[in-house]
This record gives sequence, C-alpha cells and structure tokens, in this order.
Amino acid sequence: MLKILLEAELIHGDCMTITGRTLADELKEVPAAPRADQDVIFPIDKALYRQGHLAILKGNLSPEGSVAKITGLKNPVITGPARVFDDEQSALAAILDGRIVAGDVMVLRYLGPRGAPGMPEMLAPTSAIIGAGLGESVGLVTDGRFSGGTWGMVVGHVAPEAAAGGPIALVREGDSITIDAHRLVLRLEVDEAELARRKAAWQAPAPRYTRGVLAKFYKLAASASRGAVLDDF
Repeated sequence: MLKILLEAELIHGDCMTITGRTLADELKEVPAAPRADQDVIFPIDKALYRQGHLAILKGNLSPEGSVAKITGLKNPVITGPARVFDDEQSALAAILDGRIVAGDVMVLRYLGPRGAPGMPEMLAPTSAIIGAGLGESVGLVTDGRFSGGTWGMVVGHVAPEAAAGGPIALVREGDSITIDAHRLVLRLEVDEAELARRKAAWQAPAPRYTRGVLAKFYKLAASASRGAVLDDF
C-alpha cells in the first residue's frame, strides 16, 4: 500500500525512517501494484471512495487547521449558535440534561496539548450527542482530540489551542459558527475588529498543574498542528 501511495505521489519518499534510510529506499523492491489474487487493497484508479474520511478545515477559528471526521454524514455542513464550555465535564452534563438542541455548535476548549494538558479524547461528549439523537444536527468543535470510534459533525485538533490564546479562546456563547467540510472551512462569524478587542482583553487561565511532568508538558508542548512535540525549538 505504501508503494502504491508513493507511486501516486501521495506520500513523501524522502522522509527518513527508523532504519536510517528514506521511505523511497525502503520501498524500492516492493511491487507497485497489489496482487491480482486479492480484493483487499485496491489500485488508485479503482479506489472505493473519491475522498477519505477526514477533512482538514481552516478559517478564522482554526488558522493552523483542524480535523473533521465526515464518514457517513449526509451533509457535513452546519451554521449555528456556539454553546461554549471550558471543560469536558460541564459539556457532558449539558448534553445529558437536554440543554443542547438541534442546530447548536458546541465548543469544548482548554483541552488541547497545553490546556488539558495532554489533549484528551472527547469520546464521552460525542457519544452522548449520538445517544441523544443529535449526531447529524449538532456540531462539536474542540482543541481536544477524537478516537476512531467518534462519529458525527465533530471537529477536533483546532489549532492554535485556547490555552495558547488561539481564536477558539475568543468564542462567546451565542456566536455563530460555520462548519463546512465541503469548502474545508471552520469559521467564527465575528468580524476581525471585534475579535481583536476580545484578544486584547483575553487572559490565559492558570495552568491546571504547576509541578511535575504535566507542568513541564504544559510549558513545552507545541501546537497540535506541529504534533504537540516537546522539542519544537
């Protein structure tokens, strides 16, 4: 499969591998077409789908990008009022209490690499949305992440994160947010002058940990768009 992707110029062959050789070097002797006696790996010209299950969205709410899972969605587009939560627990409670309704766009923030710290997965809130029958009608935007089991109008890995002063930190309850996986857009429908005023007034919250490994992670973790690496010097 890697050789097929390499031949189609969909991966970078000059990337170094753990062996000390490039990916192209490692794949030099690998066949460029799948075996004819199997129907698991398809050739590029007979792919099952025109696009994958992930879409990378950008816009004034995620200048460095974000990741949307669009598998099985009839229409991965929504514009609605923001319902803002600064932690996972209060967001989950709002869903279970019936305070989230069709058309809402939930914003779960301060859950990124630095904010959480550690970028936890948001499987509980997204599962609760599905359980409430809102999977196709409620959006969820977070600087946290998702697991492979998540489904719905969900956008994660929003970067820069709230703890770093990213635009997701500036969202207020009731602001209009657009998620559009067709146009690859994640947008906060607030003008730039107002966002600048909010940015000037924003103050970073105190870190959740001030000692130990998590405190060090908070200080060192790079943006999710950089893989949240600790040595992005």
